[in-house]
Amino acid sequence: MFWGSKVKQQTSPAIILRRTDYGEADRIVTFLTPVGKVRAMVKGVRRSKSKLAGGIELFSESTITFLQTRGDLSRVISSRLITHWDGIVGDLQRMLFGYEVMKLMDQKIEDDAERDYYDLLKETLSALADGEIPLDAIKCWFYVHLYKLEGVQLNTDTDTAGKKLDADKLYEFDSESMCFVSSSRGTYRAEHIKLLRLMSSQPAKVLKQVKGVAEHTKTLQNLFGTGIN
Repeated sequence: MFWGSKVKQQTSPAIILRRTDYGEADRIVTFLTPVGKVRAMVKGVRRSKSKLAGGIELFSESTITFLQTRGDLSRVISSRLITHWDGIVGDLQRMLFGYEVMKLMDQKIEDDAERDYYDLLKETLSALADGEIPLDAIKCWFYVHLYKLEGVQLNTDTDTAGKKLDADKLYEFDSESMCFVSSSRGTYRAEHIKLLRLMSSQPAKVLKQVKGVAEHTKTLQNLFGTGIN
């Protein structure tokens, strides 16, 4: 649990996953912090003069102080904006994927969670705000890293027969084994596999330095099924 039995108050960086209006002026907000999810009531935040409003924005990272209560909800008593990813707002497609990422994180993450989930969300939102990184590339990068956190590793070293992948061959992808399989009419080439390796090992910002990344990631989206659309 985020709160220890003797802890009454906790200050932490946080990113909003979900928020719901409550009553006339309040909101119930689900935050992701470096140590897991917190559901909290934010009193009066919808009033025009609320001191909490600036730190309870979507597509932002804030420092939040929570107060433990007797119920299931904590209560936010202070908030301070750290970063607002302005580049996401105003671009409909980037906003939609940002919402999808937050929704997915909320569904998958338990109350306790590894810090890696927080870091993944933060880096994904930061990448979405960077107009130099193609959206398709961000989508692929996000799913590669989400798969890793869930213990699913795309095999970019050997094919379904255990043979080392050949730069001169074409491949299809077998989703059950998470391996590539040699095919004379294959969709994937050496550059696609190299890009997957890069994505797996490097931060998202590196993608804007890769030649042809927009074209290659349009093809790579097929690896992740309908979840990437």
